[in-house]
Amino acid sequence: MEEITYNQKMHKMNMTNRKSCSMSGIKDVLSFDIHEILLETEQGMLMIRGNDLHVNRLSLEKGEIDIDGKLDSFTYSDVAEPMGQKTQSILTRLFR
Repeated sequence: MEEITYNQKMHKMNMTNRKSCSMSGIKDVLSFDIHEILLETEQGMLMIRGNDLHVNRLSLEKGEIDIDGKLDSFTYSDVAEPMGQKTQSILTRLFR
């Protein structure tokens, strides 16, 4: 079987007891509040849901983030557009 390689950086997540999470491969933080955080990662969009969510550390230069709170769900969504299609907003692509 042939291995496919992509020109993407690594995206890594380390979670402890559903209470804290450290991630790398973060491109941007699109929105956040105490119940939901929306991130753009090297592997697509990531929606984190929970309660009392706090961004403790953010370094977009290094592509790293630390999050604390009650972590309930992580949902990824690919946002790559086929060649030749007009670019849509990130939220439009995420909630198709």
